[in-house]
Amino acid sequence: MSKPLDGLLVIALEQAVAAPYCSSRLADAGARVIKIERPEGDFARGYDQAAKGQASYFVWLNRGKESLVLDIKKSEDAALLQRLLARADVFIQNLLPGAAERAGVGSAALRLRYPRLITCDISGYGNEGPYAEMRAYDMLVQCETGLASVTGGPDAPGRVGVSVCDIAAGMYAHQAILEALIKRGRTDEGAGIAVSLFDGMADWMAVPLMQHDGGRAPARVGLMHPTVAPYEAFPAKDGIPIVISIQNEREWARFCAEILSDAGLATHPDYCSNVLRVKNRPSMHALIAAAFKKVDSEVLAERLLKAGVAFGRLNGIAEFAKHPQLRRAVVATPHGEVTVPAPPPRIAGESVVLGRVPAIGEHSERIRREFA
Repeated sequence: MSKPLDGLLVIALEQAVAAPYCSSRLADAGARVIKIERPEGDFARGYDQAAKGQASYFVWLNRGKESLVLDIKKSEDAALLQRLLARADVFIQNLLPGAAERAGVGSAALRLRYPRLITCDISGYGNEGPYAEMRAYDMLVQCETGLASVTGGPDAPGRVGVSVCDIAAGMYAHQAILEALIKRGRTDEGAGIAVSLFDGMADWMAVPLMQHDGGRAPARVGLMHPTVAPYEAFPAKDGIPIVISIQNEREWARFCAEILSDAGLATHPDYCSNVLRVKNRPSMHALIAAAFKKVDSEVLAERLLKAGVAFGRLNGIAEFAKHPQLRRAVVATPHGEVTVPAPPPRIAGESVVLGRVPAIGEHSERIRREFA
């Protein structure tokens, strides 16, 4: 079955997470992605050994690609890279600041040489501004953007448990490349795209920023929502936490009547609006906690479901791994098959087929012959 990006050639001079995330999604859609690696390989290959002796991040983000080892400081390898780019549709790079220009593959020069090429530079802080030359990794940007300050409990900031800044940048890069491809189909002109981890997370931090500008930044509240209540976890009689979320007054009235068995709380002067519920959270919390402690979690879950109240269980990774809603897909690797979460988009009439994860330099000889 044909895929949307069949016939597209993507050259990815990439490492770590953000750029590989972007290029892996292009590969999922049918693009031919040639990943340029150093002789020692993408350093993400060494992050852990959880996936049958291979790094989990690398297996997740490098399926469906071809691996070509180059030393672009050598003239013959630099020349091969230029021959690849001459035939490419998209070039993605996330080298250190200034490294692409020093290597002769800066986006401005490439777009002059290859007008139909779409270039995508992924960096920590962007190509201009006082932080442009700074190295950046995910947790550093979580700290710089204030994300860590609104994550964790009241006593200390915390890192979000996955690399959200890298992933956000990769998602934005993927989106921008697809838009550029659509535009190129109309104009026959390429585009120069620049995406930074900082800008990606700044967009995600829009609400806390606007709340700060309005006079009050959100506090760290652990497993609670800073501006919506009740939106937090309460332990049931058997000690298992149940997280509930009330988003409007209809839900609050239903929750009071059918779960708390006190319909009058819906119009109580302390709880009759979300703003008041947030203001009076301690007393409201005590009422809900007392009600939940009377009922086992399974019975409580049945009642919440029947009442149409949004809820979830506070799962660990072990529970997530067995979750009935989790869809998995199989990826072939040099060390055997590994399962990963299936791609989120579900396309009618199509099954999920993911490409193989390459060994270091697995395709080098064939690509060198092809582009000689």
